[in-house]
Amino acid sequence: METEALTPAATDSLLAQINAELAAGTFDSSDSQLLQRLVAALADHRGMVRFGFVEAFGKIGSPIVPFLLESLANHPNPVVRRSCGKSLAKIGDPQAVPILIQALLYDSDTVARSSAAGALAKMGPEAVRALLDVLAGDYPETAKGHASWAIAFIGPSARDSLYGAIDSDSADVRTAVVGAIANLVQAEADDCAARTLRDRALKFLLAALTDSSEQVRAEAATALGNLGHRLAVTQLINLLADDSSEVRKVTALALGKIGDVAAIAPLQEKISTSTQSESQVFAVAITQIDRKNSDFSGTVDDY
Repeated sequence: METEALTPAATDSLLAQINAELAAGTFDSSDSQLLQRLVAALADHRGMVRFGFVEAFGKIGSPIVPFLLESLANHPNPVVRRSCGKSLAKIGDPQAVPILIQALLYDSDTVARSSAAGALAKMGPEAVRALLDVLAGDYPETAKGHASWAIAFIGPSARDSLYGAIDSDSADVRTAVVGAIANLVQAEADDCAARTLRDRALKFLLAALTDSSEQVRAEAATALGNLGHRLAVTQLINLLADDSSEVRKVTALALGKIGDVAAIAPLQEKISTSTQSESQVFAVAITQIDRKNSDFSGTVDDY
């Protein structure tokens, strides 16, 4: 059933009414016609008004999810579909995962697909399996990019699901898992429990340096460089002899970020035997290491 479009004044009045009822605890979440009108109000052309409804939907929660999903799947206005994704992200109800996956894969609007990915990142471990299936499937790279991003930002609740996928036959899946686990390392608090989790993650990242896929090896090298993991230096130096030029270059940059002087001699040796593009990267890495060691007066935290 289509809902008649509201005038801006009527939309403002509706939003004020709903916010007042939510504040007073009198909002009737069983009124399906009202919930449908609220979702229809997302067609308003004013961004701040749509934002107001999205915030209100976060407070309403699960009762409005079916109406948001219907509009996300079928509404002709991409602005409404985008706002539905943002609303579902606020609510975080896992029942939305299948429709969000469909939007991520097939919505004709780029921003709506991004909104769906953002919502999936808020769904916790319930979304991980579906996102990994996207990465393992025959889907466009843009969809896989959105899925990889969503997995990376789901957070610690996805840890077990991620480790369960490390033996996937899909290099895209393993690459996403490496990136997501690296994000978890960066997010962990510095306490004993977190250190145990971090140590496990770092061992996984080190093992990924020997993965059969060059994209996984490159992702692992980049992650270890971003983390400044000095205990990875020896393995990264060995990776400078990788068969893949791309892996060799990202490894050099990782060594540059870590800043250990032990990498200077191997990098210098590679300069004389590599292509011009690789030699330039190796030279940049050496400069980074020199700068870190001349400017840095503190101590480095070896994980």
